[in-house]
Amino acid sequence: MSTGAISIVVVVAVVLAAALIVRVVRAGAGRRERALRRRFGPEYELNVAQHAGDTKAAQRELEERLRLYGELRTQPLPGELRERYVAEWAGIQELFIESPERSVTGADRLLARLAHDRGYPSDRYEEQIAALSVHHADHIQGYRQIHDSAARAREGRADTEELREAVVHARPFFEDLVRPPHHATTRPETARQHHHGERHSGNRLQRWLPGGGAGTGTRFGHTRKGGAW
Repeated sequence: MSTGAISIVVVVAVVLAAALIVRVVRAGAGRRERALRRRFGPEYELNVAQHAGDTKAAQRELEERLRLYGELRTQPLPGELRERYVAEWAGIQELFIESPERSVTGADRLLARLAHDRGYPSDRYEEQIAALSVHHADHIQGYRQIHDSAARAREGRADTEELREAVVHARPFFEDLVRPPHHATTRPETARQHHHGERHSGNRLQRWLPGGGAGTGTRFGHTRKGGAW
């Protein structure tokens, strides 16, 4: 074989090898993205937006959260403590009628305490959010919203509608955290399917809410005075 022919063969081999490497890298990147999307759900898109569309930077941040908090061992709430939290949340919803600002700031503090009691970091808000986003990605934005609205309420810069929406959007996050162990799941995608099914059951969380039977005065989403959320 002539030197020219050998050179052509070598060039073709290099090109084919490079093309194969590109395909492998792209396939790996695709699997990485799909895995993160499954794990984080809406949190994935939000994080990409926060990184101005830089997908790689967003993925690196989410992978770092998984590294730090993916194996975090949380703890269930004792039954009595769970009932106290449920009653306190119902009181916060009722308080909204008299003082939306106090209701929202109280809900923000309650959620921080609840996350702490479940075993999530509590020294810094940002660290707590990062850990919670790994295990409660579907509803973590509700916590962010009520935290931001509480800060605005303390400064007198939040109107009633903003505060009402903050409480409404925070409620699924509260329900997720206070849920008893036999309702909890370790796989976020399974939790999303479970939550979707409960929305259509007509009996959401009433199986274990204290006093959750027919005719009770307080339920998630309603107040004793009849105000719907």
